Amino acid sequence: MAWTKYQLFLAGLMLITGSINTLSAKWADTFTAKGCSDNEHDFSHPFVQAVGMFLGELSCLAVFYILLCHDRRRPEPRMNPGGSFNPLLFLPPAMCDMLGTSIMYIALNMTSASSFQMLRGAVIVFTGLLSVAFLGRRLKPSQWIGIVITILGLVIVGLADFLNPNKSEKHKLSDVITGDLLIIMAQIIVAVQMVLEEKFIYTHDVHPLRAVGTEGFFGFFVLVLLLIPMYFIPVGKFGQNPRQVLEDALDAFCQIGHKPLILLALLGNTVSIAFFNFAGISVTKEISATTRMVLDSLRTLVIWVVSLGLGWEHFHGLQVLGFLVLLVGTALYNGLHRPVLARIPCCAALANAEVESSPEERERLINNGRVQVADDS
Repeated sequence: MAWTKYQLFLAGLMLITGSINTLSAKWADTFTAKGCSDNEHDFSHPFVQAVGMFLGELSCLAVFYILLCHDRRRPEPRMNPGGSFNPLLFLPPAMCDMLGTSIMYIALNMTSASSFQMLRGAVIVFTGLLSVAFLGRRLKPSQWIGIVITILGLVIVGLADFLNPNKSEKHKLSDVITGDLLIIMAQIIVAVQMVLEEKFIYTHDVHPLRAVGTEGFFGFFVLVLLLIPMYFIPVGKFGQNPRQVLEDALDAFCQIGHKPLILLALLGNTVSIAFFNFAGISVTKEISATTRMVLDSLRTLVIWVVSLGLGWEHFHGLQVLGFLVLLVGTALYNGLHRPVLARIPCCAALANAEVESSPEERERLINNGRVQVADDS
């Protein structure tokens, strides 16, 4: 069945805003500007960037209430606002989100945007393993194969970064390796977040936009408060700011004042994450969760091509292989191979042997705005 114009719009919106989200964050990292000390230095403020991302998620809460208010004006309201719930249920996953996001923004300043996006595929591995250990889920054989292939893809991408001869002065080999490892570590935290959400939240009837917005609320205000002690915590050379503290928010504002384009990059990150969450949820509802997974994989390709075009990184053939292997692993884990096998007479029985996802699992997919549990970011 052909897509409607609205469905095409949603798919395009998800692909574009998802790509802008990573590219704008990386764009901010490329700037140099004078800070509060009048010395020109790189804009390296991952926690400030994370605050901007949570602000974007928090805006989903405003969108939810606007849509709810508009729907209630209709003669026959169609929107399900969800049932009552304890907002504090969202606090533990929000803290995981805050920690994982902050680590990923630190890593993005050390490695390329394409490697950053590709290595986020590791979330499949950790989510699958944790869901077996703590949720008692039984993974299908194709999902186990997908996990193994994904690990192989991650190794290839990491090897491409290690062997890439075109290292910039900013991205030294030690920084790239550290950044890649931090991204992998962050995916463990993201996987814990997803398991917590599934175990304690998805049993409640919570609207997806409201869920994303509530997590954004906790993440935003907690991280804003944490910026105060971060201003006084010395971390030596790890703190890539003049005062060498964990985060110097005042220096970030001084740099923005000297170079307003940084603000544009930060706003791009904030606005894009809000639209990306909305578009992702809408794509799952209006089209399918499978389409959302495919679009998220295409997002990685867009980020890679744009990064090459802007000269942020250099082409490496091994990275192409890594991307393709990750794509195959993701497809197998999420069952994208079933429609293909069903069309082959000799393999149709094999495709039908695997039990299709339950409606509850599809609803869990709807509520994810960054990286799908059964995907995704």
